[in-house]
Amino acid sequence: MGQTADVSAVVWSAAVSLAAWLWLLLFQGWFWRTDVRLPAARDPEAWPDVCVVVPARDEAAVLPASLPSLLAQDYSGRAEVVLVDDGSTDGTGDLARELARRQGGLPLSVVSPGEPPAGWTGKLWAVRHGMELARARDPEYLLLTDADIAHAPDSLRRLVAAARTGGFDLVSQMARLRVESLWERLVVPAFVYFFAQLYPFRRISRPGSRTAAAAGGCVLLRADAAARARIPDAVRQAVIDDVAVARAVGRSGGRIWLGLADAVDSVRPYPRLRDLWRMVSRSAYAQLRHSPLLLAGTVAGLTLVYLVPPAAVAVGVAAGSVPCALLGGAAWLVMAGTYVPMLRYYRQPLWLAPLLPVTAFLYLLMTVDSAVQHRRGRGAAWKGRTYARPETAAEEG
Repeated sequence: MGQTADVSAVVWSAAVSLAAWLWLLLFQGWFWRTDVRLPAARDPEAWPDVCVVVPARDEAAVLPASLPSLLAQDYSGRAEVVLVDDGSTDGTGDLARELARRQGGLPLSVVSPGEPPAGWTGKLWAVRHGMELARARDPEYLLLTDADIAHAPDSLRRLVAAARTGGFDLVSQMARLRVESLWERLVVPAFVYFFAQLYPFRRISRPGSRTAAAAGGCVLLRADAAARARIPDAVRQAVIDDVAVARAVGRSGGRIWLGLADAVDSVRPYPRLRDLWRMVSRSAYAQLRHSPLLLAGTVAGLTLVYLVPPAAVAVGVAAGSVPCALLGGAAWLVMAGTYVPMLRYYRQPLWLAPLLPVTAFLYLLMTVDSAVQHRRGRGAAWKGRTYARPETAAEEG
C-alpha cells in the first residue's frame, strides 16, 4: 500500500513536471531557440564616434588573444580604446601598451582608477573611471567589453549599425564562451540556456517589455542613455552588473536588444569544474536577492522541472508503472529537445542533451553553495576582491 502511494506521488510529480515543460516550450518567449542574432542593419550615412571601455584586472593571460581584435576593428568613424587597469599585479597595463605598440590600429589609452571606495562592487568602479574619460571625448556610443572577449574585425560596425537602424539605446551580444574541456562542454551551453530561460531574448527587444537583461562581455550603449540612467553610479553595488545596467536603461525609457553572438567570443578557459563552480556561485545567490525563500523556491523548482523526469523514469521502470515511466520520459524528452538548439549553437554532440538533468543538479548545488558562502560572510567576489552583501535595491539596479 505504501509503495503504491509512493509511486502515485511520483506519477503526479511527473505529470506536473511535464505540464511545466509544455508551458516553458510554448509560452516562455521561445527561450530555447537560438536564432536571435544581431538584426539586419544598414550603414549610417556618417559613422558616430565610439569609445571602447575595457575593465581589466590581472588579465595578462588572456589579453594577447583579445585586445588585438579590438585594436584591429574595421570602423569608418572615430573610435578609441580605453583599458582600465584595475590594480593588476601581473603586468596587465604594460602588456596592453606593448600589444598596442606592436599591433597598431585603434588608439589605446591605459589608465588606473585606484582602489574603489566603499559601496562599489566588481568591475563597476573601473567601468566608471573609463566612462568618465570616454565622456571627455564626447562619443555617441560606448562599447563596454570585458578583457577576455575577442571581436571579429567588423564587430563594432555591426553593433553600431544595428543600434542605429533599430533605434536601440543598448545592444548586447552574449559572447560565445569557450567549450573545449569536458566540464566546459557539460556546463557552459547549459549556462547560456538557463540564462535565456530566465531572460527570453525575444521579450527583451519588445517596446515596453518588463524583461531587461544584457551580457556584460559586449554592451554597446548610447552615451546619452547611460547619462539618463545614471550608469554606472545607479548600479554601483550590483553584483550582476550587466542585468542591472539593462534594467536601469529600460526604466529610464531606453530600448534594449540582447541576442547570441556569431563573432564575439570569450577566450577565458574554465578547464576544471571548480573554475566553473566559482563563476556560477559568485553571483547565484545575488540573483535570488539573498532571499532564503527564493532559494527554497529555486531548489524546489529545479528539482521538479529537471530532476523529477529522470527519477520518474527510473521509478516507473523499477516499479513496473507505465504511467510513471511515460510521463517522466515525455517530460525528459521535451527537456532534451529544447536543449538541442543550444548544443548545436555551441557545436556540441547531441548526446549531451539527455544529460541536462545532471548539469541542472550541479547548478542547484552551486546555487546552494553560493548561499552558504554568503551566510558565512564571504559575500560575492570578483578578481580577488570580496564584497559584503549589497542592498537589494542596488543589486536590482
